[in-house]
Amino acid sequence: MKIITNQTFIAGLALFAAVLLNSCKPIRDIKQTPLPYYGDNHFTCPAPAYAASKKNVFIIADKNGTEIFDMLAAFYLFNATRKTNVYIVARDRKPVVLRKNLFVLPQLTFRDLDSMKLEADVIVIPALSARTAFQDIVLIDWIKKHFHSHTKILAICDGASTAAATGLYDGKPMTCHASDYQAIKGQFPKINWVQNVNVTSSGNLYSTAGVSNAVEGALTVINDLFDRQTMLTAAAAVYYPQAEIKTAHRSIAVSGNTKFNIAKKVICRKNKNIGVLLQEGMSEFWLASIIDTYGRSFPYSMTNFYLKDGTITTAYGLTIVCTQTIKPKKLHELHVSMPILFSTEQTTYFSGAKIVRYDNQPAYPIDQCLRKIASLYGSKFENTVKILLDYN
Repeated sequence: MKIITNQTFIAGLALFAAVLLNSCKPIRDIKQTPLPYYGDNHFTCPAPAYAASKKNVFIIADKNGTEIFDMLAAFYLFNATRKTNVYIVARDRKPVVLRKNLFVLPQLTFRDLDSMKLEADVIVIPALSARTAFQDIVLIDWIKKHFHSHTKILAICDGASTAAATGLYDGKPMTCHASDYQAIKGQFPKINWVQNVNVTSSGNLYSTAGVSNAVEGALTVINDLFDRQTMLTAAAAVYYPQAEIKTAHRSIAVSGNTKFNIAKKVICRKNKNIGVLLQEGMSEFWLASIIDTYGRSFPYSMTNFYLKDGTITTAYGLTIVCTQTIKPKKLHELHVSMPILFSTEQTTYFSGAKIVRYDNQPAYPIDQCLRKIASLYGSKFENTVKILLDYN
């Protein structure tokens, strides 16, 4: 009888360990660095338009990883001014990984820009794969070469580490994501590091707090590059929730309490398989908002879908590549930013999944996503997601 009891105990313990391990999959997934693109690079990217009368904005991308909201929020907002040539630029033309199985094609390479002899009015540096003092020397040299007296540099989130490595910000104010602030600060002691601000500016050098503050950073540069009315036009395009650019910010780092709330959610609450539908002509801002906000809610899985072979072209001409081809056995939610284009065929394919629409009311996309998360998991977990987005 004692042997049976011990065997039962061991089996029960093994079952508990297996359940716990499975429950922690969302935490493991979010910590994993997405793999770069290794397939055939046979994609064709349409040549981006150029107008000599417009300002040039170069947004740097890294094929090994570029934070999606940092890059696409800035890309959308500068385009929304209608006064800029906005380009995603990289060392080479390989697909840039945004998250697992999702990539964007750079529009121009560094060599392309140099051969076109284009000068930068704005250089945007999102959080790239290298977030320490050890940076890509070619990239650092390229930034320094293209920084002139009229050029503005905007470092977004942990793009601060790349910007700091140029030496251009030495003695200047700079900030970054609250949760990474101490680590990055320790590697660049010559910077005047500050917190509790969403945007810093000194002359033509700008930086932002984490992820969500890409919006305030882009709007601030737009305001300074053009004028207030142009800034308000760009803000209105995304239903920015403030009448003016938000300046108040609370730098709240991930704490033990934050980690407890995450663990409690993934272990004790039902985690969902979430899908995001990739649609031709979709807003880059909506795409990044949904993926980055829900990605930080620790779903059991998060998958991007495009129901036809190939790629999609976004609202302002980016080419998005998705290598995910298999639908999860049970998809709980499908997030659709353009429901008007959601066909009967697609509805049938995703039968059984709740269709989460984003056309019910005009509202800032991140706020819409957070409200949905709060309705599912409560306000405490919503605040946890805000901390991860540095949306405070």
